[in-house]
Amino acid sequence: MAGADGDDSLYPIAVLIDELRNEDVQLRLNSIKKLSTIALALGVERTRTELLPFLTDTIYDEDEVLLALAEQLGNFTMLVGGPEYVHCLLPPLESLATVEETVVRDKAVESLRKISQEHSPVDLEVHFEPLVKRLASGDWFTSRTSACGLFSVCYPRVSSTVKAEIRQHFRTLCSDDTPMVRRAAASKLGEFAKVLELDYVKSDIISLFTALASDEQDSVRLLAVEACVSIATLLPQEDLETLVMPTLRQAAEDKSWRVRYMVADKFSELQKAVGPEITKNDLVPAFQNLLKDCEAEVRAAAANKVKEFCENLPEDSREQIIMTHILPCVKELVSDTNQHVKSALASVIMGLSTILGKDNTIEHLLPLFLAQLKDECPEVRLNIISNLDCVNEVIGIRQLSQSLLPAIVELAEDAKWRVRLAIIEYMPLLAGQLGVEFFDEKLNTLCMAWLIDHVYAIREAATCNLMKLVEKFGAEWAQNTIVPKVLGMANDPNYLHRMTTLFCINALSEACGQDITTKQMLPVVLKMSNDQVANVRFNVAKSLQKIGPVLDSNALQTEVKPVLEKLATDTDMDVKYFAQEAISVLALA
Repeated sequence: MAGADGDDSLYPIAVLIDELRNEDVQLRLNSIKKLSTIALALGVERTRTELLPFLTDTIYDEDEVLLALAEQLGNFTMLVGGPEYVHCLLPPLESLATVEETVVRDKAVESLRKISQEHSPVDLEVHFEPLVKRLASGDWFTSRTSACGLFSVCYPRVSSTVKAEIRQHFRTLCSDDTPMVRRAAASKLGEFAKVLELDYVKSDIISLFTALASDEQDSVRLLAVEACVSIATLLPQEDLETLVMPTLRQAAEDKSWRVRYMVADKFSELQKAVGPEITKNDLVPAFQNLLKDCEAEVRAAAANKVKEFCENLPEDSREQIIMTHILPCVKELVSDTNQHVKSALASVIMGLSTILGKDNTIEHLLPLFLAQLKDECPEVRLNIISNLDCVNEVIGIRQLSQSLLPAIVELAEDAKWRVRLAIIEYMPLLAGQLGVEFFDEKLNTLCMAWLIDHVYAIREAATCNLMKLVEKFGAEWAQNTIVPKVLGMANDPNYLHRMTTLFCINALSEACGQDITTKQMLPVVLKMSNDQVANVRFNVAKSLQKIGPVLDSNALQTEVKPVLEKLATDTDMDVKYFAQEAISVLALA
């Protein structure tokens, strides 16, 4: 029996080895994904002595398989016997951290970072830290890039001599010959700075930061900008001016647009990190320059940050800085040659009205909003309309209504259906702000026109829009304004438009209430049960199921039941199916 048990326990590893050597990648991948099951079957002892060495030896596979392996090993701690044996997982992960494919390396580093937390401080020094050193001094750049991601996780928990070695290794990698390694070091600079003691941040990190920020490769310099945010938050205010600002000024005027773009993209974070004084003296002129940059991508990134930047300015001088420094640049961007820049600005410019208040908005911002509402690019007009609520709070929407209307009408009839769809979604919001009279007079016909659009997504959104409008303006308004027009479509020669009538009735019945549904909508639905087109007939069955709960039991029994019974014997299978479903849901059988 014991012999048989022995054979049984060998069986899973035999299957794994067979599948791992199989020519079919999918089989190998499946067996890697079942590793935890196999490890459980083998037990912790054999997992350590047989499975892990086997896996370490077979790392020469397809990237997809290696990626799955790197991910699995990060969750293997308990399967090798818990934290005291976690170091057994290091050899296979070390090999994976040196492969050529970046995605696999990144996943291996992620798993190593995860299991580093499960090492005791002693194990960390005995097993983990030597691994980091080996990677950091590897011959191939792949291992050196992986090492960059591991310094910060082991640094806080090792002795001061080992800490000194780690700092030295990081310094070496920051000046590595290979740009990929310097890039990896620059991307982890901020993270590493956070775990260092403040004195070392000043003595070591700042010099590395300065060197990386003036690297010959722009891909390294732009990553140093990210690190700048972390470093600036760590340093006391008085050191920022001398240690960080010269490098940041240089980055904001870098010859590569990618670096300037990164500065613009991180501007709000930088602003919070350096504090109000430096913002006033340094960042305001830098921001002006970015808004006037010769590259459209940089201007668009800076335009996106206008509202956030203005919100975070010191309160005592906020209005003065915006009016004298920022607004002139914004005015130029409104008529920028690049539509992405204008679109980025349009998505945030409305937010300035709450910061500047009523008088400034009417005098300075209103002309800009009106200009953007007439822009030839639909995204710009759309972004203005979608942010109207900010302006409504400050000056009321009436000021804009004369220019708003032509812009809405144009967008509503735009050739691109996605633009039409976007404007429909803002209709209920606009209706609430403009009031019922204005809406009926100017926008009602638009909302009805969308119901017969040739794109289904528009017809569907228009139906949903009507329901939201009825919720806003009430059932009486619906009865006088919407319902007659919707019901009129029931006689349309196009069957798609007749179906839209049914969709509208489904959406409106609840909002309109029992009375309107029974007296006005139900007769139309019942009449449509005789439609020539099967699609319309089965939608009648679906509509009756939907509006049934709104109707009283008398109407259900005397009017709805006979029609559904007739449809249940229809020649079309779908009509039969939906009629029977409606009968059972409404309990009319």
